[in-house]
Amino acid sequence: MERDIEKQLKVILQGTEDVLLLDELKEKLRESIDKKKPLRVKLGLDPTAPDIHLGHTVVLNKLRQFQDLGHKAILIIGDYTARIGDPSGRSTIRPRLSAGEIKENAKTYMEQAFKILDPERTEIVENSRWLGSLKLEDILSLTSKFTVARMLEREDFKKRFQGNIPITLMEFLYPIMQAYDSVAIKADVELGGTDQRFNLLMGRELQKEFSQPPQTAITMPILVGIDGVEKMSKSLGNYIGVTEPPEEIFGKIMSIPDNIMIDYYKLLTRLSNEEIKKIECEIKEGKLNPSIAKRNLAKIIIENLYNKDDAEKAEQTFNRIFKQKKAPDEVKECVLSGKDIKDGKIWIVKLLVDSGLADSNSQARRLIEQGAVKVGEDKIENPNLELNIEDIDQKIIQKGKRHFRKILIQR
Repeated sequence: MERDIEKQLKVILQGTEDVLLLDELKEKLRESIDKKKPLRVKLGLDPTAPDIHLGHTVVLNKLRQFQDLGHKAILIIGDYTARIGDPSGRSTIRPRLSAGEIKENAKTYMEQAFKILDPERTEIVENSRWLGSLKLEDILSLTSKFTVARMLEREDFKKRFQGNIPITLMEFLYPIMQAYDSVAIKADVELGGTDQRFNLLMGRELQKEFSQPPQTAITMPILVGIDGVEKMSKSLGNYIGVTEPPEEIFGKIMSIPDNIMIDYYKLLTRLSNEEIKKIECEIKEGKLNPSIAKRNLAKIIIENLYNKDDAEKAEQTFNRIFKQKKAPDEVKECVLSGKDIKDGKIWIVKLLVDSGLADSNSQARRLIEQGAVKVGEDKIENPNLELNIEDIDQKIIQKGKRHFRKILIQR
């Protein structure tokens, strides 16, 4: 049995930031093996946005590892806690979402989470099932188990309090409600990022109050974005979305700095510590080119999100664009009709916006001024340029190194 425990621990501890408490986890595994009873492993996701990125998949990958070890994954969709908004890491009050927005976001969260998780071995529950039925006396009973001093131990609350930045009572309720999720499903283990440590520990405390064995809290590191500096974030533009096309994912992975590549291997793949250590050593010894290691990383990630064929095609597209300096075999089309054309010409800025290569006229102008735009083989340097439509029919317009559109004139 001890060998089985150590074997499971080796997988569970890979890439983790902290385990609270390790001895408890060992005992839980021992009991699980002895009684042939899978552990109930909890991960809560609040659907506060319609999409998830690779930063979110760090904990999803860990949950998948628990599944592969034979344990029960319980994915809690925080449709109720999302109404409050997780204050973790926030310096201001989070804007509240409508019930409709939360419902729509929840649909895509589940679809995208199953790119990582095995749906056959995942129990999905919405926490409105139990939180929505709580009465005021129930909430009062829950709040009576925690002091204001305890809540202010939380780093983000402490900073806001010291800086005279408002903290609402509603925000104090968030970690209590998340903790109650652990009570409701009788969690043995809860996963979260390092920013969730306080919330996970609250779950342990509340379970004790309800005479339940306290859950083991496992925290995972926060994934750095493709810029190699900041936390991966959609608002910072340094993210890789799990539903992005494989070719886009491949290109973004190839753009990451070499110094964060091994962290990506540890947090975004299910390779063993030994396999990752070998890759790291071979790079240091000059036996493995970092570019080749990065290609392999990109293919592993794409294969996990899509399939092997998509990973191979993504690499072929990358080679065609960056090695052969050609456009991809398949390029999105931009069809221009009469309303887009004036006197047989179209403004280059309007073309970029209409084709979806720029979000606004100002962004299109910046791209041109930065030398990031080509039409056919010609680099565009004048943002006031007007193009003859006859000259651009069937041509490829390119933004940067990875974004292309084929221009078609509708006659």
